[in-house]
Amino acid sequence: MEYKLSAIVEKEDKWYVAHCVELSVTSQGKNIEEALQNLKDAVGLYLKHADKDEIDQLKTAHKEAPVVATITV
Repeated sequence: MEYKLSAIVEKEDKWYVAHCVELSVTSQGKNIEEALQNLKDAVGLYLKHADKDEIDQLKTAHKEAPVVATITV
């Protein structure tokens, strides 16, 4: 089964850090593409070992992409 999940990628020093919002899973890579691929791998491992309740929650997760914005205060 496929799940549509949200990922946020931020540059931290020499690395790109990718974070899956719904699962609080994080990975990194030397570029954005590598960070996202590593995140996919990490999420796949997470889901492989997740319990039924966690999987059921994903089925009811949002269907639209979240809005990510930068604000200055």
